[in-house]
Amino acid sequence: MQSSYKPQGLDPATIKALALDLDGTCLGRNGSLSDRTVRALKTCLHRGIQVIICTGRSIDAAEQYRLAIGAAGPMVYFNGAEVVDMPSERMVKATLMSREVVDYCVDLSRTRGLYYQVYFPGTPEHPRGILMAEHQTKEREMYHNHTGIQAMMGDLKQALARPGLEGCVKGMFISDPWFHEGIRSQLGERFGERIYVARTSQTFLEVMDAGVSKGMGLRCALAYRGLQDAPVMAFGDEENDLPLFAAASYAAAPANAKESVLRAADIQFGPNTEDGLAELLERLFG
Repeated sequence: MQSSYKPQGLDPATIKALALDLDGTCLGRNGSLSDRTVRALKTCLHRGIQVIICTGRSIDAAEQYRLAIGAAGPMVYFNGAEVVDMPSERMVKATLMSREVVDYCVDLSRTRGLYYQVYFPGTPEHPRGILMAEHQTKEREMYHNHTGIQAMMGDLKQALARPGLEGCVKGMFISDPWFHEGIRSQLGERFGERIYVARTSQTFLEVMDAGVSKGMGLRCALAYRGLQDAPVMAFGDEENDLPLFAAASYAAAPANAKESVLRAADIQFGPNTEDGLAELLERLFG
């Protein structure tokens, strides 16, 4: 499938950076990054176009893809809760969610019998952070199979009481989508504009601080790279990619993207399972 159209005014030669979502956009079946996609992205790098990974994943869950591409510099993780300069792993910006919100989500998960996991910020023993959940469930294994990261088991209330803990990176409900609207409604009534809630896959509903989004993360990464005024193209497929689109000059979405994302995109390309991203990059950048 070819791209649906090239937006007016788009000159590929002027693009300085690509803001790249992973899951559902450039990763194919079973979270694989095809050789063709790697070649296309490396071609962009060789042409001087910077590649900025903008993902809901943690560093650990995204690092294999960054290494395969050969990209460096500030990357956006946890939907923008962390912007980290890679490969040095220097933290450029971190935006933590208050313990009060996480505590309420723990209560909500216990009351409703839903799986909930929390990313805690790094410690000297675990510099990249700690993922924790309270129950061994199929959802925990699903996340492990999806990302390669398995949540440690523990009492989340006790973990939140750790002395010196300023907040958490993000929390995630993994459940049937049928439950998502109820969770959103309850959290909205309690915290309003203090939080940012986004669906990042069919079953993942993530809760973060209101100052977090991929768009905010991208703006931070671009400023650090000296590209704040440069033409940038963003690629994404899910609800959490809409702020990313808003922060970029041009937006592109695969055919498998959520309908609202397709409507917001300037370009539509082939599905992630058919190397759609690689085909588009080849057409635009050679």
